[in-house]
Amino acid sequence: MAKYGAKKVLGARTEASLIEVAQHIRESGAEAMKLVTDVNKKEDLLQLVHSAVDAYGRLDVMINNAGVAHISRIDELDVDGWEDMIDTNLKGVLYGMAAAMPVFKRQQSGHMINIISTSGLRIVPTQGVYASNKNAVRTLTEAFRQESDGNIRITGISPGYVKTNLVNTVKDEVKR
Repeated sequence: MAKYGAKKVLGARTEASLIEVAQHIRESGAEAMKLVTDVNKKEDLLQLVHSAVDAYGRLDVMINNAGVAHISRIDELDVDGWEDMIDTNLKGVLYGMAAAMPVFKRQQSGHMINIISTSGLRIVPTQGVYASNKNAVRTLTEAFRQESDGNIRITGISPGYVKTNLVNTVKDEVKR
């Protein structure tokens, strides 16, 4: 992306993560700004989008990539974990879409990218609630694609296992 002059506005919960990624991007010759962002807070996503527009005059792509996975059997009743996953994995995506959509409509263009998961497609034991969240994002993405007039595009990406901080939320007994 740096080769093509893409400018990035990064949002993440931790400053340390943002510093590391922004530095890597800058070393590759591209522009990157950063803003501590919690996807559980609508206001943080609005601020992220407004910062991009203020700095660069427009927003071309919004990537909704935050996620948590409290992996456990459903009958363990990890209700707090369920709520955390719904707030981050589903509501966080909706908040990101809601923050970017008005800008995309004004511009009459934009591309929303929602990171789903292969877990949203392939259901396995201990991932029922996580998979249901990711399947909901898949459904939301497809519904918006069908509703869109084509000015605002949407893509759902379902990567397989990726070694990220997400694995830190997986209980030891189910790690592979």
